[in-house]
Amino acid sequence: MPLVTSTYKSPFFLFNGHLQTIYPSLFRTVSSVKYTRITIPTEDNDFLHGDFSGNGSDTLAILSHGLEGHSQRKYIRGMVHALNNANIDALAWNFRGCSGVPNKQFRLYHNCATDDVESIVNYMAQNYNYKNIILVGFSMGGNMTLLYLGQKGQQLSKTVKGAIVFSVPCNLSDSSIALDKWSSKIYMERFLRELHQKVRMKMEQFPTLINDNGYDKLKNFADFDGRYTAPIHGFSSAKHYWDACSSDVVLNNIGIPTLIVNAKNDPFLLRRCYPIECAKASYNIFLEMPKSGGHVGFTNADSSKTYWSETRTLEFIKENIKINF
Repeated sequence: MPLVTSTYKSPFFLFNGHLQTIYPSLFRTVSSVKYTRITIPTEDNDFLHGDFSGNGSDTLAILSHGLEGHSQRKYIRGMVHALNNANIDALAWNFRGCSGVPNKQFRLYHNCATDDVESIVNYMAQNYNYKNIILVGFSMGGNMTLLYLGQKGQQLSKTVKGAIVFSVPCNLSDSSIALDKWSSKIYMERFLRELHQKVRMKMEQFPTLINDNGYDKLKNFADFDGRYTAPIHGFSSAKHYWDACSSDVVLNNIGIPTLIVNAKNDPFLLRRCYPIECAKASYNIFLEMPKSGGHVGFTNADSSKTYWSETRTLEFIKENIKINF
């Protein structure tokens, strides 16, 4: 599929990728979203929490948040609000440990947790009378979404009709390098600080299996993933984990209309996070690379409270997934 020419432009006062990334989390306000919590069982005798908002539509959007996110993040609630206004139900699910309640098993959420995506999709398809399911992902949640779609290939449930993902680290090695730069230090320090709380939560549950001795010496994802993510989940190293869980290697297997929106000035992404050649050769992958937008930014230039990413999602659903609302 030819690359999509983007018309998005950031507001003039947000003149670089860092401002475009930080501004929404500090200053955005989102109209009230009313959630109903759903507890979804997993095959390993654990659970996932999904927060549902809808009005009886025949179409459901399943939203996957980013690293250290949850269903209350502004970008999630903003998308839920826009979808609901278009008569599309939404389920914003929380990765393990991100719903405010510790999960039971000795595992953390991670990029290869596509079994959890499968649990969410299957549960909603089997227990609710939806004609269409659409997957929407942000950052890490976007990578998990793409990885899941590529792994399933032609075995994907026919109810899942399309996907839209934003600011996706399609290649985790390149994204890790980007976040290890001096210019991204503010993000890296925040991620490590918040991930420390996840480690401490597991320490309380499994004191003989995990500890945080010397945690302050961890400086980047190579350190964190090498010490925690990789060994806990069966990978030999951080690089092994990154290589196995990067969605760029399975994009050719995706069989439904899928829009990837990665801003060219995203401080979290480097070259291999922009799958240009794959998109050119694919019938189903649409790659849109706005010049600006930062990481999960895409603020509107006018006074609208609806962000461009939300209107773009609705456009793609109608024009390319062919669902009317």
